[in-house]
Amino acid sequence: MQFETLLVQPRDSTTLITLNRPDKLNAMSMMLKAELVRALQELDRDSGTRVIVITGAGSKAFTAGADIREFEGRTPMEQWRMYEHGTIYDAVDRLSKPIVAMVNGYCFGGGLELAMACDIRIASSRATLGQTEVNIGIIPGGGGSQRLARLVGLGKAMKLTLTGDRIDADEALRIGLVDEVVPHERLEARTFEIADKIASHSALAVRLAKAAVRASARLPLDQGLRYEQTLFAVAMASADKEEGVRAFLEKRDAKWSDR
Repeated sequence: MQFETLLVQPRDSTTLITLNRPDKLNAMSMMLKAELVRALQELDRDSGTRVIVITGAGSKAFTAGADIREFEGRTPMEQWRMYEHGTIYDAVDRLSKPIVAMVNGYCFGGGLELAMACDIRIASSRATLGQTEVNIGIIPGGGGSQRLARLVGLGKAMKLTLTGDRIDADEALRIGLVDEVVPHERLEARTFEIADKIASHSALAVRLAKAAVRASARLPLDQGLRYEQTLFAVAMASADKEEGVRAFLEKRDAKWSDR
């Protein structure tokens, strides 16, 4: 796949997407967002890709957020039409395959919203994160007001959103905004260790597990439990369940068919 603002690099069963505008701190222009949506849709259909990792080019930023220059002069109706066609955050959220944010530096505004839409967030010890939109007179528009509170709780989300403050990686870990912090020089190795472990499992089981956990943030408990039971029944009907049980009993590694 060829893109102007992205680098897409398959590595065995994990594909790395790099936001490639380092001179702009990987700010997400309309072109970058459109290309990222296309890349994700293509990789979701690609049987060779089992896990996707997103990071930013260069040593400074995951992404500093939206390209603010594109906000100037934009009308409310133009913004609403963009939402009608779906957003990059929707595309990440709806992906059936696991997606990991490798947060290597600045992660602000829409960049934090992108990371929060991913399934797992691994941060460099150098990373700085913030829901910073209020600093330029706007509010989160890519899901930040909803996902942030679900991750860190209402009070902490309110504080970050209303102050526009930036926090370091250790504080982000403490409040649950990221899932792991590692020394910067180990970030890529650790992220791919996690991604490759996920990729080693049955792709079908991983997709069903992701769907079940995602539902916990959207459904009341009784509906979520019923949905989990439905997905569990689907897993029980799979060839991979039979292979997994046999491999366990025979004390060998399973050979997944992803069916």
